[in-house]
Amino acid sequence: MKIVLDTNCLLASIAEKSRYHAAWKAFLDGRLTLCYSTEMLEEYEELLQRYYGLTTTILTMELLINSHNVKRVTPHFKWHLITADPDDDKFVDCALNSGAACIVTNDRHFDVLKHLGFPPINVFDLQTFCGMIV
Repeated sequence: MKIVLDTNCLLASIAEKSRYHAAWKAFLDGRLTLCYSTEMLEEYEELLQRYYGLTTTILTMELLINSHNVKRVTPHFKWHLITADPDDDKFVDCALNSGAACIVTNDRHFDVLKHLGFPPINVFDLQTFCGMIV
């Protein structure tokens, strides 16, 4: 299953003792394909370094760049759907341009997507998503 993982969910899932580690483990086991754009990767790197330090950042970024189950996306169209926080649009653009099954986020700004008829985008919070992939 191809997914887009919001930065807040990446940060919450990589620690082995996290109750949300199932999402990261599913990626490591090859059961998920993570879709990302350059903009997303830059945000991942910045926040990983802020919260986890250099070593974890380097290891995580190497995994994200070199794993067989990642899909790097260059969005050619910007949808501008997250009006409350336009910085979050990069995740929507990635999902729509990659054909991802869903966006996994704990950010309420994405709730607007649940009420759109077009384009259809599935949005799940991290807890719900972890329950789906177990």
